[in-house]
Amino acid sequence: MTRFMTLDFTDGDRPSLLAQVAAMARGTYAYVVTPNVDHVIKLMDGRVAEDVYRGADLKICDSRILRHLARLRGKRLSVYPGSDMTADLLASDAAADLRIAVFGPDRAAFDDLTIRYPKAQLSFLDAPMLTPGTPAWAAAVASAAAADWDVLLACVSFPKQERFAHALRLAGRATGVTLCVGASVDFLTGRQQRAPKLFQELSLEWLHRLLSQPRRMFRRYVIEGPAIVGWFVRTEVLSRSK
Repeated sequence: MTRFMTLDFTDGDRPSLLAQVAAMARGTYAYVVTPNVDHVIKLMDGRVAEDVYRGADLKICDSRILRHLARLRGKRLSVYPGSDMTADLLASDAAADLRIAVFGPDRAAFDDLTIRYPKAQLSFLDAPMLTPGTPAWAAAVASAAAADWDVLLACVSFPKQERFAHALRLAGRATGVTLCVGASVDFLTGRQQRAPKLFQELSLEWLHRLLSQPRRMFRRYVIEGPAIVGWFVRTEVLSRSK
C-alpha cells in the first residue's frame, strides 16, 4: 500500500492486482475504484463524498501523471488502467467461472462485448439515465443488489459509478466485487478509441482524448486538470514541512 495525496493506493504488478480482484469476487462484497487526476481533484475539493471514495476496498492507480508526481516524493504507484484491467479480466481463464454483470453500456454495446469475449459469463443489467436519490436510482440499486453476479462492471460516469458501488453495500449486497471502470466497455467495443501505445507510454493519453473529443474534454484537461499541481503541493509538500 502506498499513501499518496491522502489515498492508500494498492501496490503490485498487473497479474497480482488482477488476482486480487478475482479473489474478491468470491468473498464479502467489495468495490474497486481507479483513481486518476480528475478523480483526485474532485475528491480534494469536495465534489466527491469522502465516504464513497475512501470506502473502496482497492484503489488502483489509473494515471501515469499521478505516478510521475508520486516519484517526485520518492513513492511508487502501480498503474493499471481500468480499461486494461477489464480487458485482462474478460480474457482470463477466471472469466469462464465468474458471473460478470455489465451495468452502464446499452444492449448493443453489451452484445458486441459478448462477441469479443465468448468465454466470459456475461449478463446485462439495465442502466437507465439515473439521478442519485431518485426512485429510479433506488430501484436500480435494489435490482443490482439482488442480481446474480460475482463481478459487476460499473461503467457509468464518475462519480456516479462509485456512488452506485457504495450504495450496493448500503443496500446489503453480501458478496461479489464491483469494478468502477468508466468507459472501459466503450474502449473494448470500439465506441471510443484508446490513445496509441506511444501516447500511453509518454503519459500523453490525456492529450489524445482532448484532441479526439475537444468539446467534451476541454474543461476537464485544460481548465480543471492543472489544479492537481496545487493539490500535490498542499498534500505532499506543505503538509510534510509542518
